[in-house]
Amino acid sequence: MQSVATALTRLGDLAATPPVSALANAFAAAGHELALVGGPVRDAFLDRPINDLDFTTDATPEQILEIVKPLSDAQWDIGRAFGTIGARVAGETVEVTTYRADSYDGQSRKPEVVFGKSLEDDLLRRDFTVNALALRLPGLTLVDPANGIDDLLAGVLRTPISPEVSFGDDPLRMMRAARFTAQLGFRLDVDTAVAMEAMADSIRNISAERVCEELSKLLRSDSPHVGLELLVESGLFDRVLPEVPALRLEVDEHHHHKDVYQHTLTVLDQAIGYERSRGGFDGPDLIVRLAALLHDIGKPATRKLEPGGVVSFYHHDLVGSKLAKKRLRALRFDNDTIAAVAKLIELHLRFFGYSEGAWTDSAVRRYVRDAGDQLERLHILTRADVTTRNRRKADRLGFAYDDLEHRIRVLAEQEEMAAVRPDLDGQEIMAILGVRPGREVGEAYRYLLEQRLDDGPLGEEEATRRLRAWWDGRGE
Repeated sequence: MQSVATALTRLGDLAATPPVSALANAFAAAGHELALVGGPVRDAFLDRPINDLDFTTDATPEQILEIVKPLSDAQWDIGRAFGTIGARVAGETVEVTTYRADSYDGQSRKPEVVFGKSLEDDLLRRDFTVNALALRLPGLTLVDPANGIDDLLAGVLRTPISPEVSFGDDPLRMMRAARFTAQLGFRLDVDTAVAMEAMADSIRNISAERVCEELSKLLRSDSPHVGLELLVESGLFDRVLPEVPALRLEVDEHHHHKDVYQHTLTVLDQAIGYERSRGGFDGPDLIVRLAALLHDIGKPATRKLEPGGVVSFYHHDLVGSKLAKKRLRALRFDNDTIAAVAKLIELHLRFFGYSEGAWTDSAVRRYVRDAGDQLERLHILTRADVTTRNRRKADRLGFAYDDLEHRIRVLAEQEEMAAVRPDLDGQEIMAILGVRPGREVGEAYRYLLEQRLDDGPLGEEEATRRLRAWWDGRGE
């Protein structure tokens, strides 16, 4: 946390940069107010990087567009209905929004957009006091009508007005509270937490697309663990992602098993650690994190109490994969993300047979083939899934996976395994067998692929010999 004087100096330096000073002077010359607002001001006090330049003004969207056009080389008005105009000014992307006072009517899934009349009113309608901060331009006057600076210093997340009213205006703010506890490391004000629990059901009024976006932002944060716990404890996840709170399975005195819910959060933490240490990703990887969060959601449906105090979860990988597809589809995640997460959940147990006995080269090839372009993510998820406190067992599994990755690298170098294909393509198969396109060609292709996976590269002559033998023997 920066001192107030240091933060103001930093904001002054920001105001002197070409995009900010150009906008400030242009709006002042046009007779309109302009203020830097929200995240950039907050992050100046928290000594965090300032990545977004968000402004608010008394000008209408039409007036904003008229003012920014001469200053910018590009403009977009996709948010015009909500009062927002975007532009690229002096090489920086900026967004300027008309003072707002929107609210929900409790029925519609979208807010009713109402433009406000003053900066102070605009700030008080924002989600949290730490975001209800503004710097008037060009005069560099700090505006803090909700005592957000005090809450920044105290590390408290609180709504500028009554939380019941604030969450009633936009229920998505409850999920945003969880994200900010994770991103900023703040604690939630007691009254705000109580209101979240009481009003959790109103999250159903929010569109799946907005919920998906907010959940994704939380999962991409540096440490989403505490935010996810808040979503479970408040009851929000019971409405949004009920498969996660369902992981809090009861344990009776005769049957004992690992706490699946806490195990899941640990797996997520460890997956994030592997994601960072192994590299190869362009920022936080949503697919890895979703797969870690959902990898065991098939356990409640497959839980079986066995004799001798054993609890089994047979086929929870397959059941969980189907449940994940259904839930992520309902939340409007894109098809590629859904397919990748479902595949990782389906395959996340495959490795554990490796440590019990040596796999053949054929088994290693199949592991790579089945993982496809998700192999690196599968490495991460599988390693993260080891949460045992038994150091000897953890080391054994770790060494086994090291060995598997080594064998994959060796085979890849020998065979270019990442692109494993039969030694003959479809055209060659049809020419050799004298058949037309159809089911037989697909069967022949799959046969040759299995031969390739079992024995490695065959060469054209040997592949042709095996193909003819297989074809001649089909009727036997």
